[in-house]
Amino acid sequence: MDRRIFESYAGLEGRQLLEPILRDFAGRTAVVSSFGAESAVLLHMVSEVNKAVPVIFLDTGKHFWETLSYRAKLIDRLGLTGVRIITPAEADLAGQDPDGTLHSRNADQCCHIRKTLPLAKALEGFDVTVSGRKRYHGAARATLDFLSIADGRLKVEPLAGFSALDINAYMKAHDLPAHPLTGLGYFSVGCEPCTEPGGSSSDPRAGRWAGATKTECGIHWTVNGEQVTLASRTSH
Repeated sequence: MDRRIFESYAGLEGRQLLEPILRDFAGRTAVVSSFGAESAVLLHMVSEVNKAVPVIFLDTGKHFWETLSYRAKLIDRLGLTGVRIITPAEADLAGQDPDGTLHSRNADQCCHIRKTLPLAKALEGFDVTVSGRKRYHGAARATLDFLSIADGRLKVEPLAGFSALDINAYMKAHDLPAHPLTGLGYFSVGCEPCTEPGGSSSDPRAGRWAGATKTECGIHWTVNGEQVTLASRTSH
């Protein structure tokens, strides 16, 4: 991927960045969404540009039922026709997590077989990925670029510069439904065994892997296809 492409989209964010990306890379772009606490904003932008864009949802088998219900609600509300529900390989589950408790012994490996590996396979054939990560979430996300290149793909983060206030304002302006768990104190929503109520507008991911040093599932941090932990990533 030619890094000069960055010049074409310099200074753009939000829908102003998403729209030309989806136009210029039509058929080669996939959106990755967790259908989590703030996912409606990016998905609404996508729906206004092209409702048929592939949207990849990783169904780990460990999601809250509220997330699955919210996914169905947003798909219907926004008219999304390109959602692809991706599941872990049965062989990986049988070999490494036959009783479904791997998360309690090795959360990184659980994320690897339930998220990282399935996503890598789902993204084959795509040149561009779009996600809804934001700098205000802190940790390694604090330095997110709107555009970057990883594993030969262009990674686009249209909401990188959005604040919690921006997200809330957009949700209200477009009358978007909230994730059911946000009303119960969840500022960020992941898999049920590894997510608890908590967080704040300044540290929304505090309820994810609470009490552990882990802050990411790993799907966004790779070097040439190999997963990189945040500790090793931030030491470079």
